Amino acid sequence: MSKRGKQRAAAGRIGEPVVVAGSIPALDAFQNSLTRQGVGMPNLTNATKYPLTRMDFDFTLLNSLYRSHWIAAGIVDIPAEDMLKNWITLQSKMRPEDIDDFERRVRQTRTRAQLLEGLKWGRLYGGAIGIITLASDTDLANLSEPLELENVQMDDYRGLRILDRWMGATPSAELVDDITSPEFGMPKYYSLTGIGLNGVSVHHSRIVRFVGVKLPPIEEIAESYWGMSVLERPIEEILKRDNSSANIAGLIFRANLIVRTMADLPPLAATNNQAYQRILQSLEAQNQLLNNFSQLLLGRDETVSSQTYTFSGLADIYEEFMLDVAGAAHIPVTKLYGRSPAGMNSTGESDLQNYYDMITQEQETTLRPVLDKLLPVICMSTFGAVPDDLNYKFNSPKTVSPKEAAELAKAYTEAVASAYNANLISQKAAAKELRQQADTTGIFSNITDEDIEHTTDEYIGDRNEDMSQFADILGGLPTAPLPAVEKPESDV
Repeated sequence: MSKRGKQRAAAGRIGEPVVVAGSIPALDAFQNSLTRQGVGMPNLTNATKYPLTRMDFDFTLLNSLYRSHWIAAGIVDIPAEDMLKNWITLQSKMRPEDIDDFERRVRQTRTRAQLLEGLKWGRLYGGAIGIITLASDTDLANLSEPLELENVQMDDYRGLRILDRWMGATPSAELVDDITSPEFGMPKYYSLTGIGLNGVSVHHSRIVRFVGVKLPPIEEIAESYWGMSVLERPIEEILKRDNSSANIAGLIFRANLIVRTMADLPPLAATNNQAYQRILQSLEAQNQLLNNFSQLLLGRDETVSSQTYTFSGLADIYEEFMLDVAGAAHIPVTKLYGRSPAGMNSTGESDLQNYYDMITQEQETTLRPVLDKLLPVICMSTFGAVPDDLNYKFNSPKTVSPKEAAELAKAYTEAVASAYNANLISQKAAAKELRQQADTTGIFSNITDEDIEHTTDEYIGDRNEDMSQFADILGGLPTAPLPAVEKPESDV
């Protein structure tokens, strides 16, 4: 036997496990052929399949859900609105009036509303784009050229034009090949369709992308480099909730049934059609009398009884379906359904905190790449240059009540004062710490850079040492005790 034949013989037939000398094969999956339990057994559990649906290809269904289904619309809108609710704070040494000019430019161009629109359509359809619009781009053919910041003129920025993946934006097959670019591997151009935009090609540097759910690379390619609709994952839970709600509503009509007993009704219904029709007409007239006048006329051998049904346990089942929808959407019940927390000692604070943590993460992964590309363009249009220290942070999506703000400010102030009195931080550092908490509490926001400059870098211990020479200001002379002050006697 040849060497290759010996190797085949050692390996065994195809499908058989290869056992290496000194090793023990591990077959650790559970299987019971008699009870039909375990991996590969013909039972109800193993009959479950998870077909690949790609729901976002059915944009008609997505449109219908967004227009007519309040839960589906909330899943799309609520996180997007919370991501932009409290906007951003510029972290730069720009003058306050320059920051006001920047915010005015954002407000006049309705940039926040356009960003919100892009986030919503990206979440609904799986993808959308925003075209950075400049007044100097009068020739649409120039949109295929890269956007150079130095070419952005004063008062040039005009906002964003939002197009979703199905109604105006088609990625090109040509991809960004610059490996140093954050958009490496993404479409290099986008072909536009719409009013005045048919056949226009736009370079990716003039585009900000809004993607719903990020997909693995192979699925991303299948989706033409878009993402997935946020409705695709919770749609099954939405269907369960809708069907349970409709069935419960139908059962309400069966809560109180009037049962009427009539002699010889089955034979009449089977043999005499005219008599049966007269009976039906009689019942219709009786029903009208019952509804209008609460009267019921009975024949000699007829009886009437009432059967009342109570549907216990349905509320708990319906509640579970609602919770499943909220869990699939990653939105707390209090936010999605607008209801108060249920249960003993339930406040919903932990759910809301988890939700706001998710919103903060979405801001970093979805919104920050958009603003990183957009803010320099706005700065060039507003100031004629991009500040070297341009930076920003997202304001907390959680709105703090006045009582909570006062309690937080008190705790922060006491912590800073303790650190300063313990000789751990300087006076200037303490002032900076107090001003920094204004982002959360709104208190000490009026501490300016000039106020901080007027403080010292000295520690409180240094100041105490400088004052030690005045500790014995009387030069050792004895001091007379202060006279005792008599307390007035009480009249009580």
